[in-house]
Amino acid sequence: MKATGIVRRIDELGRVVIPKEIRRTLRIREGDPLELFTDRDELMLKKYSPIASVERFSEGTAKSLHEQSGYLAAISDTDNILHAFGAGRKLLMGHGVSEALTELMAARRSHLASLAEGGRILPVVREGEGAFTAQLVVPIVANGDCLGAVILLSEEEGAVMETSCVKLARLTADIIASQFV
Repeated sequence: MKATGIVRRIDELGRVVIPKEIRRTLRIREGDPLELFTDRDELMLKKYSPIASVERFSEGTAKSLHEQSGYLAAISDTDNILHAFGAGRKLLMGHGVSEALTELMAARRSHLASLAEGGRILPVVREGEGAFTAQLVVPIVANGDCLGAVILLSEEEGAVMETSCVKLARLTADIIASQFV
């Protein structure tokens, strides 16, 4: 744990203000759920990720999606890539999602693109990027909230995502979302 040197007082309703600089750094926005942890005399706040709570399920799902599609497959929450399987997985695993992906998830829109068809490939992670030639991003939406995304990527020259892969990614997103309904 890293000390910030910032001290805040609790008001009469038990509220504490998290400074803007810390919220910006940790990408905490108004309405984001925070999980509380205690250990003796320590209190820790952590940004809540419902998908991370089904860790093993999302890991197996990403692996199966890769095996069925043949593409690099990833599952993200709204902040980080949680699991990735396939060639190039190390470029994604554990990295924070890009602003473009965050905006796409916030809008609850899917994105399908192929360089071979003149499409625009969105950056997936904030730092570093592969030379992807085709991409599919499907948001995971449960109870009106976007919880993350299912992502398929290809580095093959001239790659175009087939209709069957689009259906597979949408089904995967629906199955993950059904865990929270």
